Amino acid sequence: MAETTEQEPRKQENRPEGGGGRPREGREGGRGGEGREGRGGPGGRREGGRGDDRRSGGGDRGRFEGPPEIDLDKLISDPLYLDNQAHSVVSRMRDMDSGTKSQLRRLYNAVRRAVRAPENERQQQFVMLRARLAYTIARHSLRSLDSLEKLLLQVTRKNDARGYERFRDLFEAIVAYNE
Repeated sequence: MAETTEQEPRKQENRPEGGGGRPREGREGGRGGEGREGRGGPGGRREGGRGDDRRSGGGDRGRFEGPPEIDLDKLISDPLYLDNQAHSVVSRMRDMDSGTKSQLRRLYNAVRRAVRAPENERQQQFVMLRARLAYTIARHSLRSLDSLEKLLLQVTRKNDARGYERFRDLFEAIVAYNE
């Protein structure tokens, strides 16, 4: 703990915003006594608190990341299953995420392009689509789409035209129900 509290004021000293020695000392003195005590004792507790927050946030993520996986074979054979899964994803999106309509439409357009790709390039297009989906999920915190990423992996591994088409249909239904 002592090492951590001593390193933080050093970082403040190296900041270019301070012009002379006095303002740095003033900042350090103002923050130093209170800041060091606050960071040393309560800071350790606060970090523990953050760790607890992360654990509880991770627990929430675990709860939301744990929706039943979408079964590709059922998706291909049962249109009602596709519809139910689309509703399920959209309800998770409304509970967890915000502002995802334009991102969803962009991804849906990429799915449509990948399905229309020549057969010998289709799998590569879907591999890249999965990477793009993973990036979008991480960048915009769209954890509700994790099940789609897992399904996309299944579709890509199976490399079946019907699977690609059903994935597109599912994505289309998700975009429609999200409007």
